[in-house]
Amino acid sequence: MRKRVIEALRNLRTRRYIEAYAIATVAAVLAALSLVNDVVSDNVRWAAVLAGVGVLVYRVTLPEDTGKLAADDWLFDRSRFHVVTFTSRLVKAKEVWVLAPSAANVLSAPNCEAIRQTVLRQNDGHLRVIVLNPDEAGAVALAGRQLDDSVDFPAEEFEPALKSTIRRLAALAAWNTSGTVEWRLASYNPGFSLVGIDVSTEAGVIIVEFHGCHNVSTENRMHIELTRKNGGQWYAYWQRQFEEFWKQTNAPGIVSVEPGGRR
Repeated sequence: MRKRVIEALRNLRTRRYIEAYAIATVAAVLAALSLVNDVVSDNVRWAAVLAGVGVLVYRVTLPEDTGKLAADDWLFDRSRFHVVTFTSRLVKAKEVWVLAPSAANVLSAPNCEAIRQTVLRQNDGHLRVIVLNPDEAGAVALAGRQLDDSVDFPAEEFEPALKSTIRRLAALAAWNTSGTVEWRLASYNPGFSLVGIDVSTEAGVIIVEFHGCHNVSTENRMHIELTRKNGGQWYAYWQRQFEEFWKQTNAPGIVSVEPGGRR
């Protein structure tokens, strides 16, 4: 009984099944009043009965509410970013995670400026980035095959994009901002990219993109979008994935990349 009461209170707080609880309350009140003769007319009693039947029929026609997201709520391609842009997600953000082979798209000049004006304006603002180490020649060549050669219409080459990102990260780290910028270099490509925003908070979001073995363009890559509220164990899983990869990577030290992308 106690469990049912707690569940009912939770439903009321989240405004689920409001119409059913309202009819049930009215029916209970009328039932109590019916114990006293002539207090409640027959017309009122029948109105309550019919309303209750109507609500029951209505509830039967609704799909089962499992509390879980439907596939269309968390499976996307990159066109999703035209609907909910990266910069719009930063308005109230305090922490951003980025893990990607080059992170050239998410760390574009406009996005970096948006990070500076939002996340890094705050004393507790924090940007953490992991990209592939340009000195790992074998890993860079393999990532280039996967990310460039497996796309029918590549927009840019991987290696120059990575070197451009390295220069940009060095510039970001030198900015005089209230927030903190940290970046590290990975020795291999894990096969996915990850963006996390305020991951440890209730409003946290994690977006994971899978590179695959072939795509028409980078726009076609599938990604999943999980929230702390609805992501469950998989939200925690991808949170741990970033943290573990962060531990395995190295601080950049001195990385010299000449202008124009030549080392």
